[in-house]
Amino acid sequence: MGDRILKKGQGWRLGWNTEEIAYPGLIGGDDWAIELSKVEFADFCRLFEQLATTMEAMAEELMEEERIACEAESELLWLEVEGFPQGYSLRIILNQGRRCEGNWPAEVVSELYQEMQKLNTF
Repeated sequence: MGDRILKKGQGWRLGWNTEEIAYPGLIGGDDWAIELSKVEFADFCRLFEQLATTMEAMAEELMEEERIACEAESELLWLEVEGFPQGYSLRIILNQGRRCEGNWPAEVVSELYQEMQKLNTF
């Protein structure tokens, strides 16, 4: 029997289903969701980590009222964060196959990031 994990908060969802072969990962908001392959989910986590680290590093470089946008991309997907180092939105676009798009508002990204780090699926 496989493991099924579904984490939810206000404005975000993350899931993993080891029994699902093609698309075991799930990301979503309140009114949308995208199933991701294992490789897509790994890229999502890796790129999200890179962007969160970049935003944290930029906190010392920017004036308090300065906004910034950063993006990271793999062959499979594109992510962008936009806002302030202490609070930014996150957007995703799948680059191949299904052509999906989703986004999370700044008020939920921090919690989404914390939960993503707790998922130990690989």
